[in-house]
Amino acid sequence: MCSCEESAVVGGMTKMACVLEPPLRMSVLSEVTASSRHYVDRLFDPDPQKVLQGVIDMKNAVIGNNKQKANLIVLGAVPRLLYLLQQETSSTELKTECAVVLGSLSMGTENNVKSLLDCHIIPALLQGLLSSDLRFIEACLRCLRTVFTSPVTPVELLYTDASVIPHLMLLLSRSVYAQEYICQIFAHCCKGPDHQTILFNHGVVQNIAHLLTSVSYKVRMQALKCFSVLAFDNPQVSMTLANVLVDGELLPQIFVKMLQRDKPIEMQLTAAKCLTYMCRAGSIRTDDNCIVLKTLPCLVRMCSKERLLEVRVEGAETLAYLIEPDVELQRIASITDHLISMLADYFKYPSSVSAITDIKRLDHDLKHAHELRQAAFKLYASLGANDEDIRKKIIEAEHMMDRIVNGLSETSVKVRLAAVRCLHSLSRSVQQLRTSFQDHAVWKPLMKVLQNAPDDILVVASSTLCNLLLEFSPSKEPILESGAVELLCGLTLSENPALRVNGIWALMNMAFQADQKIKSDILRGLSTEQLFRLLSDSDVNVLMKTLGLLRNLLSTRPHIDQIMSTHGKQIMQAVTFILEGEHNIEVKEQTLCILANIADGTTAKDLIMTNDDILQKIKYYVGHSNLKLQLAAMFCIANLTWNEEEGSQERQDKLREIGIVDILHKLSQSTDPNLCDKAKTALQQYFA
Repeated sequence: MCSCEESAVVGGMTKMACVLEPPLRMSVLSEVTASSRHYVDRLFDPDPQKVLQGVIDMKNAVIGNNKQKANLIVLGAVPRLLYLLQQETSSTELKTECAVVLGSLSMGTENNVKSLLDCHIIPALLQGLLSSDLRFIEACLRCLRTVFTSPVTPVELLYTDASVIPHLMLLLSRSVYAQEYICQIFAHCCKGPDHQTILFNHGVVQNIAHLLTSVSYKVRMQALKCFSVLAFDNPQVSMTLANVLVDGELLPQIFVKMLQRDKPIEMQLTAAKCLTYMCRAGSIRTDDNCIVLKTLPCLVRMCSKERLLEVRVEGAETLAYLIEPDVELQRIASITDHLISMLADYFKYPSSVSAITDIKRLDHDLKHAHELRQAAFKLYASLGANDEDIRKKIIEAEHMMDRIVNGLSETSVKVRLAAVRCLHSLSRSVQQLRTSFQDHAVWKPLMKVLQNAPDDILVVASSTLCNLLLEFSPSKEPILESGAVELLCGLTLSENPALRVNGIWALMNMAFQADQKIKSDILRGLSTEQLFRLLSDSDVNVLMKTLGLLRNLLSTRPHIDQIMSTHGKQIMQAVTFILEGEHNIEVKEQTLCILANIADGTTAKDLIMTNDDILQKIKYYVGHSNLKLQLAAMFCIANLTWNEEEGSQERQDKLREIGIVDILHKLSQSTDPNLCDKAKTALQQYFA
C-alpha cells in the first residue's frame, strides 16, 4: 500500500466506474465545477445502489486531484458523506466507501483537513470504530490516521472521550492494518507528559511491545516510533521499557538489533532515538555498551553526507541530546568517524547541484538547508559543553567562528538560537575568550542579537554575555562602551526569571574589580528601587546574583565608603531584612559577606557599629550551628576589631560589651581548624 488513495481504486466495482462515468474524463481535462456538482447530487439519490455507485465514482475522481477535492468540499460533499457514514440504514459497503472518500479528501491540502474538522469528522469516525466490520474499521482508522497526522488537527481530540484509547487498544488485535494505523495515531498524538501518562496508564507499552516482532515492516516501524515518543524525557515509561520482555528478549536488546547496518536507515535512526531517550531518562547507563558501542556510532553514521538531509538533521540533533550531559560521551563522539570535520559539511549543502539528480529533492533540500546548520550548531554546542580540547578542535574547524557569526544573523529563529547555544558552549573556554572570540569580535553580533530577540534566544545570548564580561575577557571593555549597562539593567526588569538572573549575573561580572565609574553607572542604571526589588525577588537565583553584585560593588575601601555614603541606609535595611527572613544558608552567608565588606570600609564601619540590631545578628551568626555562617560572621568581627585602624579600641569595647569576646574564646577551642584560627586572630587584636 503506497498510499490509501491508490489502494482505494483496487477492489469491487471500481473498474466499471470509469466506463460508466463520462464526466470523469472532462474533470481530468478541465476541472469543470458542474461535473463536481454532479458527483455531490448523486449522494442524495433515493436509490441506495445509485448512492453507493456515486460514492465509488467520487472516490476515483478525487485520487491525486486536489482541485477536484476542493470543489467537492466547497459543494458540500463532506456533511453528506458523514451523514451516510453514520446512518444505521446505510449498508456496511456504503459506509466503508464513504470513509475511503473522506480519507482521500483529507490527503489533500491543510484547508481540506480544516473543512473536515469543521464538519466534526473525528467523532463520526471514532463512532465508526464500534462497528464489527473489519474493512469499515480499517477505512475509519486510515482516515483518522491521515487527519490526526495533519499539522492543523488538535491532537487533544484523541483524548476528549476517555473510552477512545481503551477501544483502540482492543482493535490492535484485529489486523495488521489496524496495528499500523493505531500506532501511527498514538505516535503522532503523544505530545508531552500528560499524553504519555494517559497512554501508559492504558497499557500501551504492553499492548505494542509484541508488534516490534511483527512480520509487517510498517507495523514494526510505527510501533518503534510510538516507543520513541513515549520514552522521551519520561523516566517512568523508560524504566518500564527497560524491563519489558518480548519473546524472551528485553526491549533494549530488540532496539539494538534494529540499529544494525543491514536494517533500513529509518529503523536504525528511530531505534537509536529510543535508546537515547531511555538513556537520558536514566533507565540505561551512559557507559552501557548499547550506548557507547551501538547507539552513539549509529547516530554518528546518520550524520554522513551520503544520508538524506532529514536523516542528517535528526541524527545530529539526537546525538546532541544523547551526549549533552555526559563528558565521556562527548569525548567518544568527538573522535568517532571524524565527526567534527563531518559536521563542517552541514554548512556547505548542497555543495553541487549535480550531486542531486532529483529536481524535487534538490528543491526540497534547498528549502530545508537551514535545518542542517541548526543541527550542526546544536551538536557542536553539546560536543564543546565541557572539554577544552574539544572546544579547540571545533573552533579550528574551517571558518567556524565566521559560521557562528553568520548564524547569529540568519532569518530562521531556530538557526539563530542554535548558533547562540554553540557560542555559549564555546564561551566557557578561558583560552577561546582571550583569542578566537576577540579575533572575530563576536561580541558585536551578540549585542545586536540582544537588542531584539525572542525570550529563548535572549536567555542563551545573555548567558553568553555573562561569560564575555568575565574580568580576563578582552571583550569586556568594548562591550561596556557599547551600552551594555543599560541593556542589562533592562533585562533585570523582565518577567522571565531566567532573564532577570542573567541580567544581574552579567552586571555582577561587570562589577568585579571594576573602577568607580563603572560601579556608579551600574547603580545609576539599575536604580536603588530596582536593586531592592531584586533583593526581595521570589526567585532565589535572582536574589543570590543580586547579593553577588552588591558584594562586588562593595569592594575596595574608597568604593565601599563612597557607595555606603549614598546608599548606606537602604543597604543596611536590605541586609537586616534578609538576615531576618526565611532564606537558605547560601543566601545568608552571602549577606554576611556583604556585611564583612562594609566592615572593611573606613567610614562605612560606623553604619554597623551604630546599628545594635545588626551587631546582635553578627553575634547570633558567629555562634550559629552552621560553619559557613560562623566563618562569614567571623570575617565581620575581624574587620571591625582590626587594631591598626582608627577607632579600633572603641569598636573592640562595644563588641566585648555585647558578649562577642566570650564567644571568640569558645570558638578558639573549635575542632574546625579554620574557625579556630580566625577566632584566635580576632582575640589577638584585643591583646596586641
